[in-house]
Amino acid sequence: MYKLAVDVAIEAGKFLRMNVGKVKHIERKQGQETNLVTEIDKKAEELIIRRIRNRYGSHDFLGEESGGNQSASEYRWIIDPLDGTTNFTHGLPIYCVSIGLEFRGELRVGAVYDPTLDELFSAEKGKGAFLNGKRISVSTTSKLVESLLVTGFPYDVRENADKLLPHFNNFLMEAQAVRRLGSAALDLCYVACGRFDGFWEAALNPWDMAAGVLILEEAGGKFTDLRGFPSTIYRKELLVSNGALHDQMLEVLKRGMK
Repeated sequence: MYKLAVDVAIEAGKFLRMNVGKVKHIERKQGQETNLVTEIDKKAEELIIRRIRNRYGSHDFLGEESGGNQSASEYRWIIDPLDGTTNFTHGLPIYCVSIGLEFRGELRVGAVYDPTLDELFSAEKGKGAFLNGKRISVSTTSKLVESLLVTGFPYDVRENADKLLPHFNNFLMEAQAVRRLGSAALDLCYVACGRFDGFWEAALNPWDMAAGVLILEEAGGKFTDLRGFPSTIYRKELLVSNGALHDQMLEVLKRGMK
């Protein structure tokens, strides 16, 4: 199953890269002007599900575009065929494919593939995390002032700016720098391999997090909610870090809570 996740993530990623600049139709989800989906997202998800079903026809799926199904299966594949759709539609090369697998509700496999850089992040539960086959680990940064952080904003940021911007502003004052890439799956993987030291976001979905959270934890990172409590991919908010910075990041987040 691990090999299948990796192979299908790469196959779907290559499909995305072949279709950069070829989007013909853009839809707005649920009436949200900034939440986009294209025919490329849908075709990539169809490709992924078809390939997995050919091997494991009884397994469940939860996909960003097709939704989910419920059966008696103990396995559930959680799929984001194109994380970073807005970037993709603008030709900005920061997007990826994310495929996670749960067994009895526990994350077991994760694969995130960035076709632009040809970077494959992957993990199996208990076996470590890897980038193109080489083991990765989180950074050792222990001071917030020396940290490079990343965040993301939800599609309804305009309606919730008063809840989101205080955190952003507070971290700007405390960290070395803050970035916003537009792909939560890559944000998680970049914390896992030490490019970023921490990542917070307030409105994510399971498919944004499934593969990346496993990769992050297998690389030695820490995952909680924004108040420091244990969390799951089925909660909207997320705080991940290299561990050493976690308490410092929680203190900054606490200042922005309402």
